[in-house]
Amino acid sequence: MEQFLLSALIIIPVIGAILVALVPRCRHQFIRWLAFSATLLALIVSLLLYFGFKDVTGYQFEQSLPWIPSLNINYHVGIDGLSLFLVLLTTFLSAVAVLSSWTAITERVKEYYVLMLLLETAMLGVFVSLDLFLFYLFWEASLIPMALLVGRWGGKRRIYASIKFIIYTMAGSALMLVAALVLYFWAEPNTSDLPALLAQRPLPVNLQVWLFFAFALAFAVKVPLFPLHTWLPAAHVEAPTAGSIILAGVLLKMGTYGFLRFAIPLFPGAVPTWTPLIVTLAVMGILYGALVALAQEDVKSLIAYSSVAHMGFIVLGIFSGGQQGMSGAVLQMVNHGLSTGMLFFLVGVLYEQRHTRLFKDYGGIWVKVPVFGVFFLLAALSSVGLPGMNGFVGEFVILLGTFRINWIAAAFGTFGIVLAAWYLLTAVRKLLYGSFNPTNKALRDMNGREILISVSLVVFFFVIGLFPYIFFEKINLATAELDHLLNSVSLVAGQ
Repeated sequence: MEQFLLSALIIIPVIGAILVALVPRCRHQFIRWLAFSATLLALIVSLLLYFGFKDVTGYQFEQSLPWIPSLNINYHVGIDGLSLFLVLLTTFLSAVAVLSSWTAITERVKEYYVLMLLLETAMLGVFVSLDLFLFYLFWEASLIPMALLVGRWGGKRRIYASIKFIIYTMAGSALMLVAALVLYFWAEPNTSDLPALLAQRPLPVNLQVWLFFAFALAFAVKVPLFPLHTWLPAAHVEAPTAGSIILAGVLLKMGTYGFLRFAIPLFPGAVPTWTPLIVTLAVMGILYGALVALAQEDVKSLIAYSSVAHMGFIVLGIFSGGQQGMSGAVLQMVNHGLSTGMLFFLVGVLYEQRHTRLFKDYGGIWVKVPVFGVFFLLAALSSVGLPGMNGFVGEFVILLGTFRINWIAAAFGTFGIVLAAWYLLTAVRKLLYGSFNPTNKALRDMNGREILISVSLVVFFFVIGLFPYIFFEKINLATAELDHLLNSVSLVAGQ
């Protein structure tokens, strides 16, 4: 039964999408409940994965079936400590995104929820795929629903943002496909199965360097790593609220996950060659994202640039922090998804009423919406990394690991945290404090549905912040293997 759980998880949103597509277009409320039920069922199944996960190394809940037998390409899925919590994050935020759209989406409701459910399937497929071509299929499939969500239900410049998102992502992915084909033909016998590829004879280091670049470019665009980040602010600002939640919460993590799952283990000999450049770009992203965020007049744009900085921090942990840095990076992927996802949701709560995201149109609204104010402050403090909350644990472990290997990068990363506190607390001040803007006199506080979403997110802020060992005991099993692999390559290179 366990071997079918991942397949069930992938197919549940697809079935939900089919059922939604069969419902008459006019039954909006039934469509919403049906879509939410599908995401809730997927969340329950993902919790079964968590409670059935054993604290051992290797892949779990594996299933491998012939997909294209003539080419030795398989439907191979499985999870380990790298992917477990990203799967949970995906199912949880998908349910949050559907629930957050309840009153925000009033046009083409059926098509909207069909795309949301198909997007969930594609994201889950990325995190559980253990075959390169299966991974590539889901990777590309995630592009289509998100581009359509931005292009149809986004803001005034939605078409521009959608096209830019497509061009950047597809351009990066093209080289990854070429590199995957090289790996396929190098293997004896030809295969795209990840465990089989890892068991093959080592690739020449020169070839590894170029293949790593091809994979890394696709992942760097998705992260996005500076200077490949310019599609992200446009997509975030123009996307509907749920689109921003999923984009920041899950889609960006596909890039950092790709580094850990494919680029590093497949091409360990190339990692020392590319690490200095990647770490430099990560540090530049941390500082650039923070400084540009300080200059924003649109609250959603500020949060978008904060994602550039935070994702740079995660990449820093992966490439300069050893096992500690990698473990902190995996946890920080989850932390960023929760805190930034909540910030985008809260901005959506205001935008749904006022149809503006400019700081100058708000100010002093805490007196009018105190419940909203409490949740916005908690989300900001989580993103800043206040001790006792989730952001602190991930950032501290990343910095601890990075300091032992590259203290200069760690120093810049620490300065980035200071800047993060500056721009996020500035956002809190501009939005919630100061003189009350009378144009907000009709602003209402959060309703029961919105409070439920916020409470469900805040609970995890404190669970992760106070009990991080629950997560690290599973994550460390996978990152220890990666660290051992990299150390082995370094020893061989040094002899």
